[in-house]
Amino acid sequence: MLKKISLLLLAGSYALATQITLGVVPQQSPLKLAKKWSSITKYLEKETGIEVIFKTEQSIPKFENKLYAGAYDISYMNPYHFIVANKNQNYEAFIRAKKNIVGILLAKDKKVNFDIKNLENKTFLFPAPNAFAATLLPKFEFKEKFGFDIDKQAKVIYVNSHDSVYKGIAREIGYLGGGIIRTYNNFIDKNDKDNISIVYKTKPYPSHPIAFHPRVSQNDIMKIQQAFLNMPIELSKILSIKKFRTTQNSEYDIIKNIGVK
Repeated sequence: MLKKISLLLLAGSYALATQITLGVVPQQSPLKLAKKWSSITKYLEKETGIEVIFKTEQSIPKFENKLYAGAYDISYMNPYHFIVANKNQNYEAFIRAKKNIVGILLAKDKKVNFDIKNLENKTFLFPAPNAFAATLLPKFEFKEKFGFDIDKQAKVIYVNSHDSVYKGIAREIGYLGGGIIRTYNNFIDKNDKDNISIVYKTKPYPSHPIAFHPRVSQNDIMKIQQAFLNMPIELSKILSIKKFRTTQNSEYDIIKNIGVK
C-alpha cells in the first residue's frame, strides 16, 4: 500500500516536473499584470502540464536587463526587445496576437498642430526609451513625416509605464505622451481618461511576440504554442487580445528597416 502511494506521489510530481518562467514587459504596474496573467498561467499549466511562473519587473529598463541576460524561459516582449534578445540570447519568436500593434500619442487638446514651431521645446512623456510602439515608433515617424527630432528639439521625460504617461498628460506634466491602444483602453482612471485624447496614430507593425530561450525544449514550446492558439476568448480578452497566431523571427525583420537596431 505504501509503495502504491509513493508511486502516485511520484507520478503527480512528475506531471509538473517541468517548470518555466514567463517574463512579461511591465507596460502597466506589476500588480495589475500579475492579476491579469495569473489566469493565463493557470490555463497554460492545466493544458500543458508545465508549471508556468509569472515574472515581471518594476520598470521596463529593469525588465530589459533581465531579458537580455536570458533570465526568462519564455517572455512577452515588444518587437524592439525581440530584436535585441534574439541577437544577445537567441530568443525565438513563436506566438503573438493576431492583430498588429499601433503606437498612439495623446494630449489634453483634442487636436494638435504638428508644425515644428508648435512642437519645439514641448515636453513629451514616454514609458521608457525602448518602448516600441509607445516611444520608438512616434519618434521615428515624427522625424520621417514632420522633420522633427523629438530627442533633439523637445524635452523628453520617461515615466516607467503607459498608465503613468496617461496620468501625466491629463495632469499637464507633458504636452504629448506615447502609448498603445490596448493599454489606453485598459486605463481605468476615469477622471484622467476623460481629460486626454488620441491625437496621432502610427502605422501598424507586428505585435509583441512571445519568444522562448533556446534552453527550453521544442516539445514544451509546441505544447505552449498550441495552448495559446486554443485559448478561450474569455481568457485572451483578459489581455485585451482576441486571438493568437503563430509567428517567427523573420516577421520582425521590418523593425530593423525603420532604423531601430
